Amino acid sequence: MLAARFENKTIIVTGGGSGIGRAIVARLVAEGGRVLAVDLHQSTLDESCAAANEYAVHGGKASSIAASVTDEQAVMALVRDFADNEGKLDVMINMAGILRSDHATELTLAHFRNVLEVNLLGTFLFCREALPYLEKSGGNIVNCASTSSFFGTAYSAAYAASKGGVAALTQTLAWEYMLRGVRVNAVAPGGIATPMTMGHSGNLPDNVDPTLFAHLLRPDMRFGDPADVAGAVAMLASEDGRNINAVVLRVDGGVHG
Repeated sequence: MLAARFENKTIIVTGGGSGIGRAIVARLVAEGGRVLAVDLHQSTLDESCAAANEYAVHGGKASSIAASVTDEQAVMALVRDFADNEGKLDVMINMAGILRSDHATELTLAHFRNVLEVNLLGTFLFCREALPYLEKSGGNIVNCASTSSFFGTAYSAAYAASKGGVAALTQTLAWEYMLRGVRVNAVAPGGIATPMTMGHSGNLPDNVDPTLFAHLLRPDMRFGDPADVAGAVAMLASEDGRNINAVVLRVDGGVHG
């Protein structure tokens, strides 16, 4: 049985319907957290919550709401309603994201904006709305950057730019709220086997050079597991991470070490 690090803690997880977000919901519920999972599709959220609640202990429970992370009014309402209903908000975890690959000269402005809106604007909106509650609870934020934030990924100009923005936003908010009792960190996953990543690999643009993706994989040519990232997030969000702030933690098997 896992530790009860999140017993009596209330947590919002965006992107909670699949991939890394789903693994985080399961991990935090198994450690006693009361988790609100947010994603676009209610069907995937229902699956995620059902799987998490099957192993709930220490009072842990997963609930969900379908919403777009780019809908300002929806974000404002769901953060307020969850915090008010629970009496507080302890942790905000931003994992919602999209990924696409294009040759830079073929990347449309609409597609570039869409990636930035989901990955960066969505993260900002949830941070902005959560911060007043987190200041009251002495809580923290964990965002999702990427190794692309620092090392680049070919054919991913929009994605890398958005994740670089998340890394900068994370460190900026950490400094702004450092004296107000709120920690802000991020994880930076490398190649992780998620539906987004696996689906993306089959939709690369024509005439790509596959050697430019070699740095995403470990020497054994395997992807990491979403549970690996969930464990890192749980550490950062818990009391075990109380002296960790303004950090973007790589979870990449050491390929960029």
